[in-house]
Amino acid sequence: MDEPHTTASERAATALRAPRRVVVGVAGSIAAYKVPFVIRLLRQAGHEVKVVATESALRFIGAPALAAVSGQTVSTGVFDDPAAVEHVAVAEWAELVLVAPASADLLARVRAGRADDLLTATILTTEAPVVLAPAMHTQMWLNPATRDNVTVLRERGLTVIDPDSGRLTGRDSGLGRLPEPEQIVSRALAILRQPEHQDDDVASAETTGSLEGRHVVVSAGGTREPIDPVRYLGNRSSGRQGCALAAAAAEQGARVTLVQAHVASELLDALPPGVAVIAAGTASDMLHAVREVARDADAVIMAAAVADYRPLTVAATKIKKQASTVSDHRSGPTMSIELTTNPDILTGLVTDPPRAGQIVVGFAAETGDDDGDVLFHGAVKARRKRAHLLAVNAVGEDLGFGDVPNAVVVLDGQGSEVARGQGSKMDIARLLIGLTADLVNGS
Repeated sequence: MDEPHTTASERAATALRAPRRVVVGVAGSIAAYKVPFVIRLLRQAGHEVKVVATESALRFIGAPALAAVSGQTVSTGVFDDPAAVEHVAVAEWAELVLVAPASADLLARVRAGRADDLLTATILTTEAPVVLAPAMHTQMWLNPATRDNVTVLRERGLTVIDPDSGRLTGRDSGLGRLPEPEQIVSRALAILRQPEHQDDDVASAETTGSLEGRHVVVSAGGTREPIDPVRYLGNRSSGRQGCALAAAAAEQGARVTLVQAHVASELLDALPPGVAVIAAGTASDMLHAVREVARDADAVIMAAAVADYRPLTVAATKIKKQASTVSDHRSGPTMSIELTTNPDILTGLVTDPPRAGQIVVGFAAETGDDDGDVLFHGAVKARRKRAHLLAVNAVGEDLGFGDVPNAVVVLDGQGSEVARGQGSKMDIARLLIGLTADLVNGS
């Protein structure tokens, strides 16, 4: 690894050597708050951006914010400057039209060939490729009318990116969430890498995934170590980061096996088609399952929160609570559970890999203490375990675990920093999958 690793954002945006002119369309959706991040990724990669927003879009995000991140004034109406015939000028200027978010209403109007605002008029006029990133409520996305609109638009040659599954407006969750900015930008710029949209002076790039033909094993969730038939020792892990890693690996063309410990069914149901799922409830189950499926794996990513200890003995029947005879109900009889150490799966994969040359990636969930901060303890663990990569992240009641953002510092086997990133679970997943792909492919 002679060259420094790039961040996930840089990987997504740096898709072309030559700068391109991109029209970013914004339709009316609460997901419009993500648009500045899309624009920033494009501009960081050197591309020029012109924003065209609908009137309803500006109810969700202000024109000054869009102008600030794009560096150009925001256009909205066909009649803002009639003499300039702006819809034609913008359409001819564009080398790519990317609409994010694309509302259900916009999809319907584009399918019908409407041109009643500057955005639809630009789409109708342009000869550049058009990419639509929908965002809407699950029922709207699954409605037969929307499904028919999407089918027709794809038949006409427009690219419609499938939405993600996750948290929507309010308390709702499901399919219809706007994909993360890195995914949107990567998919959109990939269109320009295809031969029919590529200039002779632009170096060709691989259109297949960086893990095409590879097998990646990912572990996810928190193991549970039984105390008796009812109780267990567990942890806060939800398995979201591991599921995101599986999805990101599948995006890059890998054959993916997910070994999961107590991951919610809705997270498993949202995995891409083709991801094989194996259940492993305890640390012992996880050890055997991972080593078995990793026999032909090119990379193993241990994102599961595997219990360090387990009860030395498991009661055959439920342990009964002893009644307290103390008047102060804040105290009462105590009990002890003798624990023994579980096998270190990550270290075992490094010292005795199921397949020679296998890349091993681990996680270090840390809190910091009087002896050192999170990164200090992570570096100590990296040097001890010697995995190819170790993602160190701070965890706690509102950090790391569950449906919250994540932040990691990625270290190598010597404890040296390789990369760092923060954002959604999918942001972190794409960063780690990119780094893993570099190692698998010998970059």
